[in-house]
Amino acid sequence: MREPVLELRKVTVWRGETRVFHRLSLCIEAGESLAILGGNGAGKSTLLALIAGDVRVAAEEGSMARLFGEEHWALDELRGRVGVVMPDKARLFRVDEVAEDVVLSGLRGAFGRTRQMRFSEGERRKAGKAIRLVRMERLAQRGFGELSSGEQRRFLVARALAHEPEVLVLDEPTTALDLPGAMGMLEVVRGLIREGTAVVMVTHDAREIPPEIGRVVLLKDGKVLADGKKREVMTGALLGRCYGLPVRVRWSAGYCEVHGG
Repeated sequence: MREPVLELRKVTVWRGETRVFHRLSLCIEAGESLAILGGNGAGKSTLLALIAGDVRVAAEEGSMARLFGEEHWALDELRGRVGVVMPDKARLFRVDEVAEDVVLSGLRGAFGRTRQMRFSEGERRKAGKAIRLVRMERLAQRGFGELSSGEQRRFLVARALAHEPEVLVLDEPTTALDLPGAMGMLEVVRGLIREGTAVVMVTHDAREIPPEIGRVVLLKDGKVLADGKKREVMTGALLGRCYGLPVRVRWSAGYCEVHGG
């Protein structure tokens, strides 16, 4: 039986002079897909950083933080097990970078391919498989800067998938995308989950959580407001508390539609 991806027990996390979490407990099981939902300042970015191993918890009696069963981890090893997709990383690539090389360079932890980089046939197969998973084969030889924001986002997902991580973490996956780009991105996410990829979606928008995700964690002011099955958590009352305003909820085709109360 595999160890949970993340285990937090009564942890406190500081970012500079700001205490983001105080005695927070949460567990993400291996192989499960879930959404972390909350407004600005809820602690979503810090939780994402914990999953990625980029921040540490404060040393306190009775607290515990484990990633894949380990309280101490090497970042290089961890980044082979967790694929993180952050939309702002698109700007780190040259506009003339070949889209396929955006994916391949992820296998070296680099943002773009250099002349010195060489890739084995096995690595090329991994990159090709990841590109097929996001349905971008036809654009693999295009310049990254020629692609739409939605297409670039898909290649960032392929980059994260190329090293075959145990969990894929998506930070605000549809932010700044137009409607076709957002819809295409969500279809990719749905397909990945159906094919067995464990996805953790970090978002402020309840409407983009796909039907395939069954568990939702609501964060507010650094605390877990609710954690459980999607329809039990995403109610008008709980979402109203989460966002700080009255809302009405309607379900359609497995998506949650949220309207002002």
